This record gives sequence, structure tokens and C-alpha cells, in this order.
Amino acid sequence: MENEGQEKDSETVTEVNLKEDFQASGVADILAELDNSLIGLTPVKTRIKETASLLLVDKAREKLGLVNESPTLHMSFSGNPGTGKTTVALKMANLLFRLGYVRKGHLVTVTRDDLVGQYIGHTAPKTKEVLKKAMGGVLFIDEAYYLYRPENERDYGQEAIEILLQVMENNRDDLVVILAGYKDKMDKFFESNPGFRSRIAHHIDFPDYSNNELLEIAEVMVASMNYHFNEESKKAMAEYIKIRKKQPHFANARSIRNAIDRARLRQANRVFNNSEGPIGASFLSQIEDIDIRQSRVFSGGIDK
Repeated sequence: MENEGQEKDSETVTEVNLKEDFQASGVADILAELDNSLIGLTPVKTRIKETASLLLVDKAREKLGLVNESPTLHMSFSGNPGTGKTTVALKMANLLFRLGYVRKGHLVTVTRDDLVGQYIGHTAPKTKEVLKKAMGGVLFIDEAYYLYRPENERDYGQEAIEILLQVMENNRDDLVVILAGYKDKMDKFFESNPGFRSRIAHHIDFPDYSNNELLEIAEVMVASMNYHFNEESKKAMAEYIKIRKKQPHFANARSIRNAIDRARLRQANRVFNNSEGPIGASFLSQIEDIDIRQSRVFSGGIDK
């Protein structure tokens, strides 16, 4: 019996079934959830699916003895605010966990302030503490380019960068780092920091949402809060989006959420002032066009 067990253990895998591995990993559920929970972003979803296929095939190649070292999985997410970068990072962390590339699958989100100290000897402990929390998962550094401030000779960002680069290389089988921010600033950041550029294997660009996609996002948001538009308020929101999108500081889905929050405030004030006697759920849930058109955007102002 012992000899049979030893012979079985020593058997070499000669073939794999990618479809079975795909279903068993649970990655299909993550990709389906990505499709269902995020409106638009077709190029991003395509890249995520391609990355998932690459990782699945790499695992298969590892089983067949064709892969000798862990792949580089560090990534760059470039795009304007409110385009879903953090949401996709969460999905990516779960995907990497399901495929066995990270131990825990958690996401740690930080900015420069979480990594860089304000005096000598402060940066290294801060950065190392963040890295310790992120080990076994994904570290998401938002607006990563602010780590590098060459105009300030006394800035300690370079120290954080050097620690990050070392860990990204030496612990790449236990940590995935995602750098995120505006595309133009990220491009300049990589030009100034070739160490980061050489360690980033996957660059994913997040496009701005179209007007129709933003309107669909608005409808999903109000529905999730148990509100609803009527035809007039839906038309008003479409007009709001068209105007607001051309103004400064527009942040895609984030700006839409802010607009809805303001509309809810106006709706609550309208309902309170106009209600007499008992009212039902429908009255409390209806967003009217006036709740949207009272925005300063329609009179030439800017919503922030």
C-alpha cells in the first residue's frame, strides 16, 4: 500500500482541463459580478478577463512544470476620478485570491499621507507598517505620483519609493501593488521612476463614462436608495449630466452621486413643506424634475 501511494505521488501531471479549472476557481462568478455591477468600462472588463485568462493558463503551465517563477502581477490603473478604479481593484484582489496568487485577497487602500512621514526617520516605519498590513493581498496606492516630489529636496517620498520597489521585487509572490491616478500624471511618474515602470506588468486605462452610461448609473444609484425618477426628472438628470460634464472638476460617477445627494436634500425639503396629512412610500420616493433643476448648474454655476 505504501509503495502504491508513493507511485501515485510521483505521477507527473501530463494534461489539464482549463474549463474545469476556471469553474472550480470561482473566477467566473467574479467576472459575472464585474459585468453586472459596473456599467460601461468595456475596455477595462476586457483587460480584466484577459488577465484572468493569463493567470489561469499560468497556473496550468505550473502544474505541467512549464513555469519556474511567479509572474509579475503589479498593475497600474490610469483614469479620471469616479471611473471605478477602486471597485475594480477590489474585484482584482478577489480574483487573485481565487486563483491562488495571494493568500488573503484583502485590499489595503492608501495615499501618500499613509506612507510618507514628515520628519527624518518617520517614513520607513509608516511604509513598512502599511506593507505589513497588505501582505497576502493587494496594496492600492491612489494618486501614486504624489509620492515623487523632486521640487522639494527635503521631501521623504523617495524613501517610501525605495522601500516599495524593494518589496515589490522581493515579495512579489505575496503582495500585488496597484498604482492609480490620472493618466497624464501617471505617465510622467513612470518616466521619472523607471524602477516602478519596470515592475509594472499590467497597465489598464479607465475611460470616462458616456452621457448615457452616467444616466444609467444615476438610475441605478437612486434605485439602490429606494428612490425613483419619473420621465420629467429623468430628462432633467440627462440635461444636468450634459452640462455638468463640461464643467471643471467633473468626477464621473462620483459627481453623479453628489448630484443625487443634493437632489435628495431638495426632495426632502419639498416633501416636508408640501405634505399635509398622511403620505405614502411613493410620495416619499419620487424624485421630481424640480429637485434636479434647482441645481446651480442650470443657472451657470458649478456643483462641486
